[in-house]
Amino acid sequence: MSRREARDVARVLRRAGHAVVFAGGAVRDRLLRVRGGDVDLATSATPAEVQALFPRTVQVGEAFGVVKVLAGRGAYDVATFRRDVGIADGRHPAAIEPSTLEEDVRRRDFTINGLVEDPFSGEVRDLVGGRTDLSAGLVRAIGEPELRFREDALRLLRGVRFAARFAFRIEPATLQAMRASAGRLALVSGERVREELSRMLVHASRWRAIELLDEAGLLAVILPEIPPMKGCEQPPDFHPEGDVWVHTLLALEKLPPRPSFELALGMLLHDVGKPPTFVRAADRIRFDGHVDLGARMAEGICGRLRLSKASTQRVVALVRDHLLFKDVPLMRPARLRRLLAEPHFPELLQLYKADVAACHGNFSALPRIAAVRRELGRKALIPPPLLRGEDVLALGVPPGSRVGELLREAADLQLDGRLPDRAAALVWLRERVAPR
Repeated sequence: MSRREARDVARVLRRAGHAVVFAGGAVRDRLLRVRGGDVDLATSATPAEVQALFPRTVQVGEAFGVVKVLAGRGAYDVATFRRDVGIADGRHPAAIEPSTLEEDVRRRDFTINGLVEDPFSGEVRDLVGGRTDLSAGLVRAIGEPELRFREDALRLLRGVRFAARFAFRIEPATLQAMRASAGRLALVSGERVREELSRMLVHASRWRAIELLDEAGLLAVILPEIPPMKGCEQPPDFHPEGDVWVHTLLALEKLPPRPSFELALGMLLHDVGKPPTFVRAADRIRFDGHVDLGARMAEGICGRLRLSKASTQRVVALVRDHLLFKDVPLMRPARLRRLLAEPHFPELLQLYKADVAACHGNFSALPRIAAVRRELGRKALIPPPLLRGEDVLALGVPPGSRVGELLREAADLQLDGRLPDRAAALVWLRERVAPR
């Protein structure tokens, strides 16, 4: 998407006699001199008039006055100036009515998103104090904050995302209204919560977003498993940085600049099992079984957020396996090579590095991993097996679980370097199944 193409769309509307402006995030981002995303347009034209002017359109929200215009390589939302009437489901108005630009702006969420721009002159109109709040670094609801959040509860999460992304503060009355309205997030689908959470977690400000979600009282609604991390002590020898909450925020900060959502969510949840398993015995802190419990909790959270099966498996695997690195220095070659061959290992390694950087700083697993990779060179981590099922059956072993056990044992010995070729593997197999 580009401003040039969006300007071409605006030119068609204006030539037809309709008022048209760029609206929302595109105007905000230009003033902040940050790289923006979508360029949305607002116009006096009705949806039917918009569709009549352009050969390629998609009805994405006709009931709410929005038509997507396909132009060049981009797709541009063109919304009719409108006024919302009533509140339907906590996410949408009961109805809309055509209106003026002024009324359209005042129904939007935050002042920094209420700016509009002339597509051709670049002149910015500010009807709600958005430029002042941009300069002051404030996220402020337009008009009455609680009304804005009653109209659309998803605005609660959007406000936090904007504040974290731009390192802004949330204006006190808006923050107070967020706390009072937090329960309304129950009206928002898991998919929409996931979308907003994903945008927060893949951005470099992810740790601040989690802090703000907590300050606004929203974290306890969408992720009630996370706030108990606060005050959950950890052994100071391994975690001089502090409790589980402090460690988790630091670990989020240490992730690569643009992690996948699954990696960032896995990091957020990697110690989620610690608070419910916390035990202090004889001045020693223990979290027995926290990894297994954390994996089960992560699976439940992914289900609540409506992640796909594949994404859920990745997140759960990251939580389940994040402590395996402590065993790497003494791990058998076969087990280590299988770990390195896991599909989620690249992200697991990134999680490990951020996890350790956020606590004791002892990267003891890395030299062993590097050594194994050097030794293997271009060889496959998991080479083709030396033995097959028919080799076992040919020696009189009946079909059943015993066949699989022998093949797995041979595969481990092969990975350990103790069975160098098929001839050696066949000798081993004959000796292994020979009558005692």
